Amino acid sequence: TWFHRVAYHLYGGGLAILCIVLIMGRVGGGAQRWLSIGPFNVQPSEFFKIAYLMALARFLSADTEVLDGRRLAQGFGLLVLPPLLLVLVQPDLGTSMVLLLLFVGLALAKGVQKRLAIILTLILLVSVPFLGTIAWDNLKDYQKDRIISFVRPGADAGGLGYHVEQSKVAVGSGGLYGKGYLKGTQGPFRFLPEKHTDFVFAVFAEERGFFGSMILLSLYLTLLMRGLGAARLAKDDFARYLCLGIVYLFAIHLFVNMGMTMGLAPVVGLPLPFMSYGGSSMLTNSMAVGVLMGIRARRFELFF
Repeated sequence: TWFHRVAYHLYGGGLAILCIVLIMGRVGGGAQRWLSIGPFNVQPSEFFKIAYLMALARFLSADTEVLDGRRLAQGFGLLVLPPLLLVLVQPDLGTSMVLLLLFVGLALAKGVQKRLAIILTLILLVSVPFLGTIAWDNLKDYQKDRIISFVRPGADAGGLGYHVEQSKVAVGSGGLYGKGYLKGTQGPFRFLPEKHTDFVFAVFAEERGFFGSMILLSLYLTLLMRGLGAARLAKDDFARYLCLGIVYLFAIHLFVNMGMTMGLAPVVGLPLPFMSYGGSSMLTNSMAVGVLMGIRARRFELFF
């Protein structure tokens, strides 16, 4: 199929563009994540997620057996580690977390040898203190501040935890029915920073309240369920893993972003699908939904 044939080519092209970002990318907010193309600023790491999922889907669909140690190491070393390092250097902790979780989720969906899973779990548990120390020493100061504010919520509400505290105020003040469109206080009066990107859900919850938030969440859950339905209807493993990867992608962004606004997850800069401001994110989400719709509509091997 066409998607299957070009999966690795798109992945390689995406890696090349991520390298270009490190050389001539635009710096903003202490991170080098964007390429300036005329009047537009494009974030290649967002588009790369689709190519990454295609490459993972092709790798996992190559055989029907569960993953053994050799295949798991191949997948991680060849497909996960290169973009993971390139994104971490930018630095973009949120996207790197997404890439890693997508691989873990799809590997579990494929199936891992029971003995291997036990060994990897034990190794991970033993190495957590060591790896955590190394990771902490290499984090930027603002990334450390975000983790500290998550571990110690409310300890410095006017400093490190200001964003999250103001976000929780916005979510809680919405009540059951909300204050009404543009009638909130946290967003319009600029108490809440990044109200159009990372914390857009807090603004929505303040204006639309609990019931409005539940309606929004139900729409997202419907999208996830339809994606799982597309995976079930897919007639080849490549399409099935691609659908599952897209569902995982939306789920990670959804629950991490909403968790950030309520202090249930550290602030890692993941946009809320179809709501957070950002053209790259919006186009990536639209492409992902288009793939799901195409697979679900055809219900046979991908020939487009």
